[in-house]
Amino acid sequence: MPFDVTPFDILQPGTGPIRAAQYLAATPATVLWGRLPCATDAPVLVIDAGTEVTIDTISHEGVLEDQGRDPAAFFAGHGVDRALVLDDAVLLAASNTTRDPGVDGPHLVTGPIHVRGARPGDLLKMTVIEATPRVPYGVISNRHGRGALPGEYPLGEGNVSVFAALADTETGQVGTLPLVPGGARSVHFPLRPFLGIMGVAVAGDTRPHSVPPGAHGGNIDINLLTVGSALYLPVQVDGALAYVGDPHFAQGDGEVALTAMEASLRVTIRFDVVSQADAIAAFGELVGPLAETGEFLVPTGLDADLDEAVRKCVRAAIDLLAARYGMDRTLAYAYLSAATDFNISQVVDLVAGVHARIRVADFNA
Repeated sequence: MPFDVTPFDILQPGTGPIRAAQYLAATPATVLWGRLPCATDAPVLVIDAGTEVTIDTISHEGVLEDQGRDPAAFFAGHGVDRALVLDDAVLLAASNTTRDPGVDGPHLVTGPIHVRGARPGDLLKMTVIEATPRVPYGVISNRHGRGALPGEYPLGEGNVSVFAALADTETGQVGTLPLVPGGARSVHFPLRPFLGIMGVAVAGDTRPHSVPPGAHGGNIDINLLTVGSALYLPVQVDGALAYVGDPHFAQGDGEVALTAMEASLRVTIRFDVVSQADAIAAFGELVGPLAETGEFLVPTGLDADLDEAVRKCVRAAIDLLAARYGMDRTLAYAYLSAATDFNISQVVDLVAGVHARIRVADFNA
C-alpha cells in the first residue's frame, strides 16, 4: 500500500528552506560513517565563532547492511516511492565510503567543522536553532543482541526494524505506530526532533567509535536537546572540529529498544566559543557534556555501569551548583534530592548516560 506523504515536504539536498548563509550538505566527502572525528581530520567547513550553519543529517536507519544498504529498496518495502527517499542517503549507501560493520558503529555524522578561536580549555557551545524533518517517516530498530532486554528481544531470529510514519492531526504532526502489525488502529506520540550525536573531535589520531558517548559528547542521546537548547563541550583540539548526526524525531528517556524514531533532519546550529575563564566562572571545571534549556541546566554522567553513571551525574550536579551559585556542597546534595530529577538518557550505547534537570528558576527567587 503506497505511503501517503501529501501533507509533508521532502527536503532533498539543497532544496527547501535553508535558514543560514552557511549550508553543509551530507555527501561522501562531508560524512563519516561509524566513526567520529579526531585531531588529524581535515575540516569540511571553517567558520567564525557565532556563526549559524544549516546542516543536512542522514539517519543510519534504512542504509545499514542488515537492511540491504539500499534505502530506496528498503523504504519501497514500506510503500515509500523512490522520489520520497533522500538522494543523499541513496548516494551514501552506494558509495565506497569506508565502514567495517564488524568494527565500526552505525551512525552517519556530518562534519567536522572548524570554529576559529576554539582552543583546548574553552567550551564549544552548540545551540539548536532549527530542527526540521526531511522526510515524514522513520525507523525504530531492535538489533545486535542489544537494547535493555538482550536475549529477550527481538522475539524472533532476525533483527526488527519497525517503520514509523508521521501524521497530521488537529494538534499538529505526530509520530504513529500500529497497535498490531498491519492493523488499522495506531498509537500517536509527540514529535521532539533532536540530534542524538553532537560532539567535538578527540585529541590524537584515532577516530572514536560512534556508539559510546564520552567527554567529547558524541552519541549522548539527550532528548532535551530540541530547538532552543544548547550543549557545552570541553574543546580538545584547536578549532574544536564539531560534528552532528544520529537525527531523531522522538525518543523516550532510556531508548530501551536500541534506537528510537530515527529519521533524517535538517538542522541549524549556532557555534559559540566560551573562553576558559568564562567557562570556569559559569560552570566550574567542566569535564563532560553539559546541556542547557530555557528551563534547566543539565549536567551528565557517563559510564558503562549505570549506577556509576548516576553517581558521576550527581557529582557533576554538585560541582555545577557550587561553581555557578556558590552553594554549599552538603546543601547542594540535599537540594538535588529534594528538587531535581535524574533521568536515564539511554542504556543501549555501551556507555550508559544519565542527566539531571536542575531548574534555573529555583535560583532566581
